[in-house]
Amino acid sequence: MAAMISSRGRYALRVLADLAQQSPETFTPLKDIAERQDISLKYSESIMTVLSKGGLVEGIHGKGGGYRLSRKPEQYTLGEVLRLTEGSLAPVSCLHEGSAPCARCNPCPTLPVWEKLEALVNDYLDSVTLADVMRTSLPGAKESRSV
Repeated sequence: MAAMISSRGRYALRVLADLAQQSPETFTPLKDIAERQDISLKYSESIMTVLSKGGLVEGIHGKGGGYRLSRKPEQYTLGEVLRLTEGSLAPVSCLHEGSAPCARCNPCPTLPVWEKLEALVNDYLDSVTLADVMRTSLPGAKESRSV
């Protein structure tokens, strides 16, 4: 079975989508985002730390503080966000960057299948932007479900 996206990756996308709905000039308090997205404040803080270090959001502390997107929603891809929060999106461990070479790599008959799946997943996620997520539906998507 292909690797699943963790709650951190899913929540990061929700947080960024929430910020994309706010005024780009203002900083939105994390407390408000966490409340709207039904994510604990503590977990939201850990997600924002990753997003901030990755340059995806800008944050300021103190009165009037909060977060905002560091660029336009069209300039974020889901692949970029998920690789930042998840690390590798490889479907099998032998394709993870930095993993020990698999003793069965040569002549593994299934390796091309996993390489193709990884390419398809990455190509798709790199083709979808945060702005696309803000639209009501994506091509080929099933009816909306809770994430």
